[in-house]
Amino acid sequence: MRTIQLDRLDLSDGMKLLDLGCGTGRHLHAAYFAADMVCIGIDLSLEDLIKARDGFDSLPDLSGDRGQAYGLGVGDALRLPFADNTFDRIICSEVLEHILDFEMTLDEINRVLKEDGILAVSVPRAWPEQICWWLSTEYHNTPGGHVRIFNANKLKKEICSRDLVFDKKHYAHGLHSPYWWLKCLFWRRRDDHKIILVWKKLLEWEILIDPPLLRPFSRLADLLMGKSVVMYFERPEQ
Repeated sequence: MRTIQLDRLDLSDGMKLLDLGCGTGRHLHAAYFAADMVCIGIDLSLEDLIKARDGFDSLPDLSGDRGQAYGLGVGDALRLPFADNTFDRIICSEVLEHILDFEMTLDEINRVLKEDGILAVSVPRAWPEQICWWLSTEYHNTPGGHVRIFNANKLKKEICSRDLVFDKKHYAHGLHSPYWWLKCLFWRRRDDHKIILVWKKLLEWEILIDPPLLRPFSRLADLLMGKSVVMYFERPEQ
């Protein structure tokens, strides 16, 4: 289930890509096949990184024919272990809402992004997220949970204040918003409530099968109630 549209990153051979807060590798695995690149994933969760590594182990080995490589490591978004101007592309998907000092994270992203580089950022869209907060305090008031609801325009201004130029915006995962509203409404039964289980089957059908019948409804849901807002920025040459 990818939130970032990789075709908007204009990936090409020889690039270095950082997936900051890569989790189990949902974007990193796809980027690995997009071009002959070095793909690096950083996350605070060692458990998630192990799953990401296992995912790479299950992929076909193309290293003999192509210049692909990947690396995974535990790292802090406030102090990235990389030199200035290291990466051509950076993905930061569903991460900033977990970080108290997100401004410092943006500073670090800007520091390690090369000139002419592209940054892709996604955070929960404000109004679907607000409904989740209203329905359940447990949804966000847990260790590692969401610490804020972002206003997308204010976040865009924060990023652009670091000499990055806004390019595009879209919404994603519209059919996921009702699912999370239901989980929040029935929080103590979220794993076994019949309505939630039925909606989960619908999402699995969308993600795994991508049926043509569902696509128009999914696109409309993305526009009207997409759970994530996704923005793309470029760092121009000085």
